[in-house]
Amino acid sequence: MKTKIWIALLALYIVWGSTYLAIRFAVETIPPFFHAGVRFLVSGLILLIWRRASGDAWPTPRQWRNTAIIGLLLLLGGNGMVGWAEQTIPSGIAALIVGASPLFMVLLEALRPGGAKPSWQAILGLLVGFGGIYLLVGPSEISGSGAQLNPLGVGALLIACLLWSSGSVFSKSAELPKSSLMTTGAEMIVGSIGLFIVSAITGEWSGYSISAVSMNSILALLYLIFIGSLIGFVSFGWLLKNAPISLVSTYAYVNPVVAVLLGAWLAAEPLEPRTWLAATIIIGSVVLINVTKKPVKETLVIKKSVSESSAD
Repeated sequence: MKTKIWIALLALYIVWGSTYLAIRFAVETIPPFFHAGVRFLVSGLILLIWRRASGDAWPTPRQWRNTAIIGLLLLLGGNGMVGWAEQTIPSGIAALIVGASPLFMVLLEALRPGGAKPSWQAILGLLVGFGGIYLLVGPSEISGSGAQLNPLGVGALLIACLLWSSGSVFSKSAELPKSSLMTTGAEMIVGSIGLFIVSAITGEWSGYSISAVSMNSILALLYLIFIGSLIGFVSFGWLLKNAPISLVSTYAYVNPVVAVLLGAWLAAEPLEPRTWLAATIIIGSVVLINVTKKPVKETLVIKKSVSESSAD
């Protein structure tokens, strides 16, 4: 069993950590919201058909409503905005910013009626974490970097964190199907519909030709569908049932590092000292926040990926 756990955990580390680079390659020649819509439509249909054939019940109307809210917040608001941002922001930087989502979750949890108030360690983690984000994306005079990140891209990533965290907090108390994979499939279907609507409203295909799509983008999209979404979520669901939560949650610390290294290796993204310093600060703050919380299974509705979450 230990061997299977570590194989699944290693798959989760690499697969969800690699989705940020795959998104970057996909949006090079495929409109960002449209690419995410295709990804989650195909993945969602596969999951729903599989789980229904396995005997899982369809979501009730109330469960469909809740999965719709979560799917739109996580996949349209979270993953869609990440794809849009990665048109101008390096994938490794995007992964580090999105990796700070637990900071937003602590804030939202503290603000909601009846929510848990943060301890002094969590408050310290918030201050340290947002300081790391500022070091990463702040003015070059502060960060010591010669390159300035696109402010709209950075803003989109921060909005993605906020929306993803909102969906995660809502999911903790929402009535959802018993099967986590049925829930994920339903969220993907509704999220994909939202992504296609936004793609149409923003005019992503206006004057665009399908012949402009490169083979790299096609392969990246296929990777996101069959590896990032399906293998990633199946591994995650299996680990939740067979491994300690404290071990499963380590993906949140490892994924940003994997994304930074892959971005530098395969996409020649710059690796500056401030990137590593900011990564250490942000990941350290997330660790500090997580070790002060009780290990509740429901809190692991995080990423990436999703997506992701990847993605994650």
